Amino acid sequence: MTTVGDTGLLDTLQHEVAVFARRAEQTRLGGVGQVRNSMDRAAYLLLNRLDNEGPMGVKALAASMGIDSSTVTRQVAPLVDTGLVKRTSHPEDGRAVVLQLSPRGAARLEEVRSSRRQLMAELTHDWASEEREQFCTLLTRFNHALSARMTVQGVPAAEQPPAS
Repeated sequence: MTTVGDTGLLDTLQHEVAVFARRAEQTRLGGVGQVRNSMDRAAYLLLNRLDNEGPMGVKALAASMGIDSSTVTRQVAPLVDTGLVKRTSHPEDGRAVVLQLSPRGAARLEEVRSSRRQLMAELTHDWASEEREQFCTLLTRFNHALSARMTVQGVPAAEQPPAS
């Protein structure tokens, strides 16, 4: 239940989230230097997931990301074409495809991560370590709550309309 005292704070919060979403999309928070804006959000998230969770099929990857299998198939195609992701046959079911990060993909992902890490360091250079940790904790909590809400509504997060 929202109280009168919360209204102003919640208005500020929703506005700042909208501004953040727009600025993040405009800059793609892509890092610094030559790597800046060199990898789109979908590619980064797919490569990151494969790196963190290991090889998996399209359906498992889609489920772990909360998006549709057809979306994963469409987004992974250019990553396969450029050699960042390898498609292999499933060891137990030769008809199924397993996606995995290639050595080239792992190197490229680390290059982008490093650039984005540097950007985060620059943006928060005057923050105390505790402030960075608190922001990370709260942003993670916020993202989990948003993801849970999308799941309850039965619409994968990737299919939600963009914030304006």
